[in-house]
Amino acid sequence: MIRCGRQEGWLAQPSSELENWAVLNGGSFNGVKCAVAGGDRGSGLLAIRDLKGGDEGPLLVVPRDLVISKEAVEVAAKSDKDLRELLEALGEFVQTTRGAVLTFLLYTATVTAARRSNYQLGSLTPFNQYIKFLPDELLPTFWTPDEVALLDGTSLQAALEAKQRSLEREFALLAEATQDVRWCQDLWWGSSPDASLNLSLDDWKAVDAMYRSRVLEFPGIGDAMVPCIDMANHAAGEAASALYETDGAGNAILLLRDGMDVRHGEEVTITYGDRKGACEMLFSYGFIDESMEDARELFLPLEMDDDDPLARPKDHVATVAPGVKFYKDDETGALKWRSEYVYLMNVNQEDGLEFAFAQTVTGERELQMLFHDTPVGSTADLLSALQKDPQWDVHHLRAVVKLSQLVEQRLNIISSLENGALTERRAKPTVRERCFELALRLRFLEGQLLMQAFVALEQERDELLNDSPVVREYLVKQASGDGSQQQHAELELDEDFT
Repeated sequence: MIRCGRQEGWLAQPSSELENWAVLNGGSFNGVKCAVAGGDRGSGLLAIRDLKGGDEGPLLVVPRDLVISKEAVEVAAKSDKDLRELLEALGEFVQTTRGAVLTFLLYTATVTAARRSNYQLGSLTPFNQYIKFLPDELLPTFWTPDEVALLDGTSLQAALEAKQRSLEREFALLAEATQDVRWCQDLWWGSSPDASLNLSLDDWKAVDAMYRSRVLEFPGIGDAMVPCIDMANHAAGEAASALYETDGAGNAILLLRDGMDVRHGEEVTITYGDRKGACEMLFSYGFIDESMEDARELFLPLEMDDDDPLARPKDHVATVAPGVKFYKDDETGALKWRSEYVYLMNVNQEDGLEFAFAQTVTGERELQMLFHDTPVGSTADLLSALQKDPQWDVHHLRAVVKLSQLVEQRLNIISSLENGALTERRAKPTVRERCFELALRLRFLEGQLLMQAFVALEQERDELLNDSPVVREYLVKQASGDGSQQQHAELELDEDFT
């Protein structure tokens, strides 16, 4: 439906007309306009005169009732029975901001489409026009299989696979939940003779991309889509010329930063988040910050060992994502890592880990994790208990060794695509140049961070081997044959350990 509307023009409008829409609905522009920014930046906010920070009033004022938030969707439903019926059918899913806003965007597009076929649905609101201004973002969820294959070995690969599965589940939920909503059956699910009204997974992916690429965490409002302000492009750190906030009346405003001057014709920019890594930038916005020298952070998945007899109960009680996050410290720039899961992976029955069934106050049985006969309620509690254990340095060393092996494997995958293979993939007709360049840049940036992680882990390992009496004593016992073979295997580092 949405793709058809874009192609035929009834769901598309040039960004140059956005100011007229905003003014008509109580907003205001001051010294800026929405226009094509050039290059790969799409539309943006451009200065129509020289702007001087500290001397300017708000560049944009967007009335609160034009901000699309969960609260705004609930307010709209009070005067629109068709929207209200849809929200009631979806139940818990629309109790989150994302669920409510995605549903509202899809409904808004449907109202516009339905009226073309003389089907009376809902009420016309300013948002029926607003959605026409939103560009189609080339997020990875819309990449072709050949383009996605370029992500092999990157942290985005697993994140994208999980996102695609999640979108498919949500779309199936949407279809099931709206079976008894008459207008949904008439329009979305094939009853209408107008095929352009029929809904597909692509439509759900489209509204997800609209939300994901434009949602802002707004002061006093929370997560929301803010028309006009959401047209501002990203610049990192001090390069961002403007900031957004709310005024005393609850309106969203865009302000030029003090001391920041923007010349006529230059872009007015905001930051989408200076701490976001390359993977998240590409995943959410479809681009990577040009100023990045490495990926800044990345998350790598971890899996329980196949031969671990406690693998299933460990996964059952795990309260964190199964993986490790590598990141740069904001103050020192040093490479650090964080993972509770890797400690859960490596601790064994011989260390004092056990599982037992306990009876709850309601009489139900639940699986309980114990360390040295003491219940531990979460993976965070387990890590805390391990840190107090006399063998902590050994537990720490196991984690470092496991992560070092993981990073080395990832580096091998990242570097496995030689220039010839990349050139061959680039030549495929299903690979767009923009997607190829982004995938290549992500591979490079994550490769840089992985190299730093490998060096840091090797240093951490060496310090434990050289400085910890607990580790030295443990290794002496292992060398003399005292201790479990499983623990010895987990600590063995081939020739590096000699």
